[in-house]
Amino acid sequence: MVRDAVVHKQMLLAYQPVMRASNPAKVAFYEGLIRVLDATGRVIPASDFMPKVEGTDLGREIDVQALRMGLQTLRANPGLRLSINMSARSIGYTDWNKTLRRHLKQDDTLGERLILEITENSAMLVPELVVNFMDELQPHGVCFALDNYGAGNTAIRYFKDFFFDILKIDGQFVRGIAQNPDNRAITAALLSVAGHFDMLTVAENVENAEDAALLTQMGVDCLQGYFFSAPTVQPAWLRQNQPSEQARSG
Repeated sequence: MVRDAVVHKQMLLAYQPVMRASNPAKVAFYEGLIRVLDATGRVIPASDFMPKVEGTDLGREIDVQALRMGLQTLRANPGLRLSINMSARSIGYTDWNKTLRRHLKQDDTLGERLILEITENSAMLVPELVVNFMDELQPHGVCFALDNYGAGNTAIRYFKDFFFDILKIDGQFVRGIAQNPDNRAITAALLSVAGHFDMLTVAENVENAEDAALLTQMGVDCLQGYFFSAPTVQPAWLRQNQPSEQARSG
């Protein structure tokens, strides 16, 4: 199914806002999440297929398409800031690199509005390669987020080399944090690490007002989760560009 979707370009991005904790009505940036369509047109989330294909060339092609769609979205919406997920394996993938560099060359404002998210497990596969890649791209304004932090095996010593701009705290420590003292202790430790290395913090999988309030009190910079919005393939900027029913019928 995934191979067919890649071949026929039956893929799209779903967008989820990341909100400022200091002003939960204000969007800090959006995350673009890859989706594929099955034979019936049903939208399939990445969690249902990426674990199976991430280590394959098919996974690299998915990264290429996600990056291409994300960069096209940024070019079409000059006021937008967007994060796109990638695997560290894609750093050495020719098509992915060509896509990134071509778009950055065509529009020099893209870099400062692009965030590349690399999962903790992926970054630790080839840490030296990730460090060199970040050193090369950050002068162009590109930001890097360490995704799902706490779920993998990142050695703390790598933080002094990585220089990630954003740390996203894994949802397993966020869900139900208001009622879970162990999760509060772990999250406080992660926030301390992020603060020392001057990283913006994002709490993932925020699902209720009580957790959002506590995370804000603890000093998290941004909040992301279903409490604010589910990922959608029809974000506000696309809905605004569509003609109204009255205009279409008229």
